Amino acid sequence: MKNFLAIFTCAENSQAHEAWKRLSPEAQKERMALGRAALEEWAARYKNAVIYEGGALADVKLVDALGIRDIPAQQGAFIVVRAESHEDAARMFLDHPHFAIFPGDGVQVVEIQATSQG
Repeated sequence: MKNFLAIFTCAENSQAHEAWKRLSPEAQKERMALGRAALEEWAARYKNAVIYEGGALADVKLVDALGIRDIPAQQGAFIVVRAESHEDAARMFLDHPHFAIFPGDGVQVVEIQATSQG
């Protein structure tokens, strides 16, 4: 089994966010309730694969040759899952409520490579 970092992307200026903003407050509330229920179902289905529940991500500071500066966040949350393969890990997120119901853009699934201790 391998470990994978799943990063939930959600740019504030994305098409999904713009569409969400056009929904009425009542429609947003209904989608939120539907999304919470779908997230509970997803969590129950993959409870044995989630090894770290992660959490929400906030403001971003970029550090590079120019120094330190604030940049727009592209990531909204993360979790760590375990799967046999990268493909299996990615399949966990097909139709995930993050983008199927909520205004998220997608989920980036990255293998966490084991490091050797020297």
